[in-house]
Amino acid sequence: MYTVLVAAALAASLQAQTPATLEARARAVIASSGAEVAIAFRTLDGRSALLIDPDKPFHAASTIKVPVMIELFRQARAGTLALDDPLLIRNEFKSIVDGSTYMLSEGDDSDREIYAAAGKTLTLRQLCEAMITVSSNFAANLLIEKLGVENIRRTVTRLGAEGMQVLRGVEDSRAFEKGLNNSTTARGLQVLFEKLSQGQAVDATADAEMIAILKRQKFRDAIPAGLPAGTAVAHKTGNITRIHHDAGIVYASRPYVLVLLVRGIQAQTQSAALMAELSRIIFEDVNGWIK
Repeated sequence: MYTVLVAAALAASLQAQTPATLEARARAVIASSGAEVAIAFRTLDGRSALLIDPDKPFHAASTIKVPVMIELFRQARAGTLALDDPLLIRNEFKSIVDGSTYMLSEGDDSDREIYAAAGKTLTLRQLCEAMITVSSNFAANLLIEKLGVENIRRTVTRLGAEGMQVLRGVEDSRAFEKGLNNSTTARGLQVLFEKLSQGQAVDATADAEMIAILKRQKFRDAIPAGLPAGTAVAHKTGNITRIHHDAGIVYASRPYVLVLLVRGIQAQTQSAALMAELSRIIFEDVNGWIK
């Protein structure tokens, strides 16, 4: 009897000392934030993963620019266009609701250089760089118009990212009012980034070039902020009112894809801090902390 009691006490002691699982830690952070959060995480070796509400749809915000880039490189590889083809910069787009024209506002965008080039030409490569690295809405709309929404949608379907719905360019207010928005799930973005990491979005050469562009992302207050200094991340952010996302490939000693989608926090500094904390605990669980 004494032996049984000692064994039970030892087992209870060991259980109490066992660290919380990654999922428990992530859920505790999410619960304390009061936000809706979806997570899709998997190491590239497939040995570690975490899914929390991976199929819950969110407004895609600027993460929609990832499939736009993939379609651009797909058409370049197919010979339909060349990345160094020039495109006239014209601030005039058509709403998907009724075909009425609308313009983008420089004050609401994150990039001024494209607006300064109005009436001139820039290459498709230059527009792609601006669309990803500084999240230019103007560049995104120009590329979506050039590539065709239906083509982008077909590529998303071909890659198996069913959770991502591409309907239109950005800042189409008439469409927004009717609830016609680009949307994504964490799993949908996870699929796209895993394809990129495997050289299967377009091909190995094109995917390597796209990853290099994603590594030049200028906004680093979310996933990268939770990582040791110098950790390379190929990622794309997205935010609108009370929406803030970050998704990409973290090149740690055990690389992984991580998608964080957040809804319900007004202050972007707070949503960024939440994502940085989730990024930190995931990195620690997989790689250990490296100062």
